[in-house]
Amino acid sequence: MSNVKYLIVTYVMTTGLHDEDLGSDEEEIVLFAWLVIDTTTSKIIERICHYVKPKNKDINDNILAEMSSKDNVTGITEDKMKHATSLDNVLLQMDHYINTHLNDESFCLITDGQLHLRQVLHPEAIKKAIVLPPYYHRFYDLRKEFRKCYRNNDMRTVEDMLECHIFDEHEIINDKLEPGICTKNEFVDGNTVVRARGLPWQSTDQDIANFFIGLNIVKGGVALCLSVQGRRNGEALVRFVNQEHRDMALRRHKHHIGQRYIEVYRATGDDFLNVAGGGNNEAHTFLSRGGQAIVRMRGLPYDCTALQVIDFFSSNEPVEVLHGEDGVLFVRKPDGRPTGDAFVLFECEDVAAKALLKHRESIGTRYIELFRSTTAEVQQVFNRNMDPRVYDNSMQQPLLSSLVNQQLIHTNSRKDCIRLRGLPYEAQVEQILAFLGDHSKKIIFQGVHMVYNAQGQPSGEAFIQMDSEQSAALASQQRHHRYMIFGKKQRYIEVFQCSVDDMNLTGGIQSQRPLLSSAGTLLTSPFPPFPYGHVAHTGAPNAVPPPAPHSVLPINGTNPAVTLAVTHHHQQAVHSGSGRMQPPASYAPYNPNPFNLIYWHYPSPPVSPTAYFAAHHSPSPAMVNMRGLR
Repeated sequence: MSNVKYLIVTYVMTTGLHDEDLGSDEEEIVLFAWLVIDTTTSKIIERICHYVKPKNKDINDNILAEMSSKDNVTGITEDKMKHATSLDNVLLQMDHYINTHLNDESFCLITDGQLHLRQVLHPEAIKKAIVLPPYYHRFYDLRKEFRKCYRNNDMRTVEDMLECHIFDEHEIINDKLEPGICTKNEFVDGNTVVRARGLPWQSTDQDIANFFIGLNIVKGGVALCLSVQGRRNGEALVRFVNQEHRDMALRRHKHHIGQRYIEVYRATGDDFLNVAGGGNNEAHTFLSRGGQAIVRMRGLPYDCTALQVIDFFSSNEPVEVLHGEDGVLFVRKPDGRPTGDAFVLFECEDVAAKALLKHRESIGTRYIELFRSTTAEVQQVFNRNMDPRVYDNSMQQPLLSSLVNQQLIHTNSRKDCIRLRGLPYEAQVEQILAFLGDHSKKIIFQGVHMVYNAQGQPSGEAFIQMDSEQSAALASQQRHHRYMIFGKKQRYIEVFQCSVDDMNLTGGIQSQRPLLSSAGTLLTSPFPPFPYGHVAHTGAPNAVPPPAPHSVLPINGTNPAVTLAVTHHHQQAVHSGSGRMQPPASYAPYNPNPFNLIYWHYPSPPVSPTAYFAAHHSPSPAMVNMRGLR
């Protein structure tokens, strides 16, 4: 036996399942029992049993009736539960006893299996923000000790294991997630990997490690998955130290992070390598320099240098970048052009947290976004950005496949939005935020909507959703007819207060009056007509096309492009006696929505603006008119 004077046997019980299913239902602890054994005399010197009051349960619901009726050993009753104390008080009482009665002698916890600490105590403590003392991260597993003596025997009770123990090797529970590097050539056991699905998009690797707290994850074993556009897609691959821990992780299927339940499934070693495995020498060299925390920067000027990044973190409340300029890694495309992203090393999590406070500060005129990142994300980004096929494929995707469903903008008549008109075509969300100044702080989540035409080109307009009508009114009053400077261009911008309903105008064009100039003539469309659309099939001569179906029009008022298209359709279409429509030479196919409302997720998960917009500048599908068909 190792040199341990006292063994503290620890036992917990929850309001839910027991035995092999203990902790799998995420129920709270209701009983916390422990006793102290003096190993020199083999005697019990203290025996304590605490009843713990559940925080999220109503004990008047008789939740313990079945438990108390079938097992009188615990002595749990509703009356005792009403006078029970909280879990943190129970842990404080145990800690007080250890500090006052064990006289700094060596001791270690011992449990009947792994579940009491790994699957119950540690997960509940992290949810209730209870910091466990270090001795809860080291224990002996009585079942494993028994198997060391009798490997082929099947133990069923604690009595079977009383005389069979060695106690020469501790079970360790990691107290933090450590960074690490995974290469493409590394072997990853498929029995140690799980896939977590349904994660909040802002989840970090530490959040995922906290979800699996009590189970040991290998260094760099959390790999956040990115979508084709480079955004976190709510999935992660997690690699554990062995199959035993992986199997316990699978028992946390549909446990919760906040209000979201997380699905946990088996995954393979190849799945993990495809996400976390790296083959880029530059990224490997960067990650090999050490550092416990990585921050991702997005929105950098394309000519930004490492020195400018260091100056960015040195301003105001200075934060030191680990290894100076060598601690900054810029992301580039295969042809060497920068993407506007960079990764920065910091010494520890506390320093990185301080660095993240500079989120939304500026370098020059550019608005910089900061995100907590991981070694796996560095590898994943470099694998994608250095692959020329990624950019080739992005240019071949059809335009409409990259557009977000515009019906996601819920109707609302409150005038808590503003409409910007007259933007330079080159302006992106950073320039809009800079133009709005302090008013940009009032923008809601995913509240910046750029308007693009059918060819994926900027229309010079944008809709912004603010947090209140007052914020929208103030922004429209103070920024209307102010100038936006973009390079050598100086454009004055019109700012109008509007509502979400103004963004979601219907396509019923027949109720809209044509937009007329001061001379009374029809204004021409600022953009060419949509190159594809469906001409209404008519069954009789002189048939009139039906009104356009409901659609989303990101324009407040009559859309000149739509008006022009409908005018062509109604006035220039010629029907023959056979009922066929004969489009004239100047005919433009009808399209009820030549503009497309594009979401700019603000603030958004890390993604290069270049990668995001690549699909919107891809060639549009073409339409061919075939005349004379019978």
